[in-house]
Amino acid sequence: MTNSANPALSQWSIDREIVMSRVIDAPRDLVFEAWSDPKHLPQWFGPKGFKIETFEIDVRVGGVWRFNMIGPDGTVYPNRMRFRRIERPSLMEMDHGVDQDDDPGMFRFTLTFAEQSNGKTVLMMRQLASSTEQRDGMIGFGAVEYGYQTLDKLAAYVGGMKKESPALFRGPRRGAPE
Repeated sequence: MTNSANPALSQWSIDREIVMSRVIDAPRDLVFEAWSDPKHLPQWFGPKGFKIETFEIDVRVGGVWRFNMIGPDGTVYPNRMRFRRIERPSLMEMDHGVDQDDDPGMFRFTLTFAEQSNGKTVLMMRQLASSTEQRDGMIGFGAVEYGYQTLDKLAAYVGGMKKESPALFRGPRRGAPE
């Protein structure tokens, strides 16, 4: 799925992007699973104190995740993500906006998952707005702070996944001497 209702999202431009990164102490496959498995994604997604209420979730190319983010004060933020590309375990790309057709505020959301030799994952999260004004507005309302809070929640959640299945993470790392 490469088409977008907004042609501005078809051309990447650094003056319209927000970039965040985080090193997560977990294997890339596990971090990717937390992002791509419908049973995990709603459990940790969103800023600190926010809860997720899912209406529909289909994590595949062309699939949609419709959900409300409910703020600590009870404010409801309707959301929709359409999954554009999934290249397991290294990349996911989505269009993200409010839960309405032809959302003028929709932005492109790209995640890359890189594996370090020590078994940790470098997660890069890139958001592409339609205009510099939209990007500035996103930064103004706290997109960077909220994005890092979301990555903190992901890291904590994945840490719990590791504890639940420690046998999956024992032994030499790929490429490490035995």
